[in-house]
Amino acid sequence: MEYQRYQIRNKQGEQVIVNLKRDKRLTKTSRWERLPDGSLLLRIPYRLPRYRVAALLEQVASQVDKASAVRARRTDAELHQRAERINHKYFKGKLQWNNIRWVSNMQARIGSCTRGGPTDGEIRISDKIKGWPDWVIDYVIAHELMHRKYPNHSAAFWNDLQAGYPLTEQARGFIQGMSFAAGRVLDDDLEEPSQAFQDNPNKS
Repeated sequence: MEYQRYQIRNKQGEQVIVNLKRDKRLTKTSRWERLPDGSLLLRIPYRLPRYRVAALLEQVASQVDKASAVRARRTDAELHQRAERINHKYFKGKLQWNNIRWVSNMQARIGSCTRGGPTDGEIRISDKIKGWPDWVIDYVIAHELMHRKYPNHSAAFWNDLQAGYPLTEQARGFIQGMSFAAGRVLDDDLEEPSQAFQDNPNKS
């Protein structure tokens, strides 16, 4: 059977369904993610002994509680403050937008920026990355802010983004790793206006 189903309880005593899958791509590290229906997908090394699963589920329950606390602090108001700070700290306050908010309806993207039309300047960030490190979220915000200056991923776009935000390459590496672990490619993770995200054209 491809999946095994377990139940864990969070701090509120609520039951959370865990769908466990053995993944041949994993050798040592286990990974979990929250699915749209609220359940968890836990991928474990293919050869992990069965007796270690119970302890692993306890660790996941603890991590879920911590992640929930972090997600609760990351509100739209906090996101707006972050964007303002990033704009002034890294881009001298030169970038402008109308609104930035978390959204839950992005399936294959983690960020988007609208140019033109009634929603011009609307930046949306997928709430599935709320549990990511601050410096990676800052990169996603900086990336979308830069689209207010450049509508595509031109060489100038990448040059200005990398010159402004110092952790651009590290953050892109993190996203690439998360994409690989989830079975997606980098092109699926960020969106530029009117077309899918294209990787840095100056890189192989």
